Amino acid sequence: MSEAQPDARSDARDLTAFQKNILTVLGEEARYGLAIKRELEEYYGEEVNHGRLYPNLDDLVNKGLVEKSELDKRTNEYALTNEGFDAVVDDLEWTLSKFVADADRRERVETIVADD
Repeated sequence: MSEAQPDARSDARDLTAFQKNILTVLGEEARYGLAIKRELEEYYGEEVNHGRLYPNLDDLVNKGLVEKSELDKRTNEYALTNEGFDAVVDDLEWTLSKFVADADRRERVETIVADD
């Protein structure tokens, strides 16, 4: 008998907002830890402590949503996995299904997406 695997979708839905923001940052491109930290600090407008960032990165790696590789002996690079991409898309789909409640909102979201 095989052990039941955790449902990746529900696992991703249990992420904190901070973890989701890390996935979003990695959606653009793979980055090393300090580059992720800088992006998050720009978003939050305040310092992100190493003691907050790296344990959350480790959790995302353990969940299979982020891949960690070694750039050099002192620097790790983090990249979004296919499962991480799916988690971001799932979160966006759910949010948009609740948020886009009328034509005005739909048009505004379409404008945002078209501008990229």
